[in-house]
Amino acid sequence: MARHGTLKKVSLSTNPAPEDLAKLELGNVVYLNGVVYTGREGVYMKVLEDGAELPLDLPGESAANFHCSPAAAPRDDGTYDLSAVSATASFRFTKWMADWLRISGAKLILGKGGMSPEDYRNTFVPNGSVYLTTVGYGTGALLGRGVTKVRDVHWLDDLGIAQAMWVLEVENFGPFIVESDINGDSLFERENKKIAEGLPKIYEGTKPAVLKRFGETDDRGDELI
Repeated sequence: MARHGTLKKVSLSTNPAPEDLAKLELGNVVYLNGVVYTGREGVYMKVLEDGAELPLDLPGESAANFHCSPAAAPRDDGTYDLSAVSATASFRFTKWMADWLRISGAKLILGKGGMSPEDYRNTFVPNGSVYLTTVGYGTGALLGRGVTKVRDVHWLDDLGIAQAMWVLEVENFGPFIVESDINGDSLFERENKKIAEGLPKIYEGTKPAVLKRFGETDDRGDELI
């Protein structure tokens, strides 16, 4: 584990040991090594609702589930040219996560924007799992550099490129940021609370708006972050 400025950089296996997960702190910068598989609503529905068998040994081959849509094209030799792996928003998959974590044994959920603190405390913690978020927008090409090989693609014909399960060999794959830790604490929740506490000072001394739209309020307690 290395420290870059005030941030810790962590190299982590895609089959992390419990003690390695316990060492992760909110805001750590994580790079992954091993095998990552993509899985989002198409995969979840196929397995959890349609009863399809998992096409690979999970979590034996990987405990890292990426909420992702890859930019990939087939080559003439049957391999794939994968230029970018773009994360998608994870909050949309809440209703499947408890069953997916139980069935797949996933310990690392990767995606964009995080999930709710309630998801972390009620679903992730009992399964010993954490959430790693991508760093802003437009990082798909950067993450793509960490993919060394497309090992397999499952259910491509049924689900299409975006929804199929892509099994990717990765090296120094990142950066990701630890959004939830093994205790269920959330980086976004912590930082949003700090911002919310400072909102009254931002508006201190300002005058009420002369013109208001229907339903508009001057009560700063109604601010949403």
